Amino acid sequence: MYRGILSAIAINRPNHLLGDKRLVRLLCLFLLLTPLYICHGQVTTSEAKYTFRNGDYSGIGKWYMGREIAHVMGFQGIGWLERTEREEEENTTKLLRNMDIHAGDTIADIGAGSGYHVFKMAPMVGEGLVYAVDIQEEMLVALRNKMRNGKHTNLALIKGSEKSANLPENSVDKVLMVDVYHEFAYPIEMIASIKKALRPNGKLFLIEYRGEDNSVPIKRLHKMTESQAVKEMQAAGLKLQQNINNLPWQHCMVFVKE
Repeated sequence: MYRGILSAIAINRPNHLLGDKRLVRLLCLFLLLTPLYICHGQVTTSEAKYTFRNGDYSGIGKWYMGREIAHVMGFQGIGWLERTEREEEENTTKLLRNMDIHAGDTIADIGAGSGYHVFKMAPMVGEGLVYAVDIQEEMLVALRNKMRNGKHTNLALIKGSEKSANLPENSVDKVLMVDVYHEFAYPIEMIASIKKALRPNGKLFLIEYRGEDNSVPIKRLHKMTESQAVKEMQAAGLKLQQNINNLPWQHCMVFVKE
């Protein structure tokens, strides 16, 4: 861009006329455009870590640390979330045992959807609290409909955003993310907000379909390998405490603050 403007100045500038009106106009144009060009090229630190290119049809064309981010599953998939085969395929009962939930715990289910896990955890925390976080209003409507009987007084619904879980700082003992992290459009920002919400000894339970296992009948972009998950969580200041390898199709990775 600079070269084109300077060339125009050189072509239009007579050898002896420093005050030529055309030259003045071109110089003014150059000075006006220069800061705009520089500002346009600036990006924030987190945005600079994302790249964009064509990829899988299941992806959004945005990449983070070598992984293409998958499309979010819409509220139209509620039926799949509530399928009767889910307990057999994912062994949710065992997953919740892995979380070692105690009465009084405060737990956040990020990407809670229609509440498949939320309504199982609520009785387990007793006088504690379960935050159900989702970015889709339709999912929150489904949750509200299930709460109409008034039995679930220890649930709080939170409308999240693409960049934040919108949870109070230092408020949760455990965070559960089931098959949702790989769909975060802004994983850096989201994990930063979740880490901020975790108490000092809090734990993040990252549940993802095993990307290393080709027999798991899930689209490639909706699975993650342990190594990829560890790489991304380490970048956010979280370390893998353990990967509880007892679920049929999924990793159950437990991360804590470094």
